Amino acid sequence: MELDVYLSGEIHTQWRQQIIDGCKNNGLPISFSSAVTNHEASDSAGDSLGAEDNSFWRDHKSAKVNAIRTRTLIENCDVAIIRFGEKYKQWNAAFDAGYCAALGTPYITLHGEEIIHPLKEVDAAALAWATTPDQVVEILKYVVCKQ
Repeated sequence: MELDVYLSGEIHTQWRQQIIDGCKNNGLPISFSSAVTNHEASDSAGDSLGAEDNSFWRDHKSAKVNAIRTRTLIENCDVAIIRFGEKYKQWNAAFDAGYCAALGTPYITLHGEEIIHPLKEVDAAALAWATTPDQVVEILKYVVCKQ
């Protein structure tokens, strides 16, 4: 079985690369996609539609352009990994989790124990909760490998 995995959420650590490397090291047939993880590129995604004096409208345009990418990738993935970091609030990740839940797309949350309470509804709809990228790799390994 080959999987298409969408990686959503926190962009300040190397969790994505750890999962990608772990899957590659295990020879897993998985392709990965992700939201744009460069703040400046994401924030300027709508700039080609015209300059804005008001930051609200710049953000609005960019959010819509980013949504084209995000929605398409989530709609086409087999499973999503949604990472919540401790330092920043990842509202976009919570939105992605809700979108996955609405579509019936399986997702795994990845976060530490210190934020269990604020994520209880998000975790309740997830099919797994992991605390480390290695745990995610083990789940993916189980899903794609014949036993």
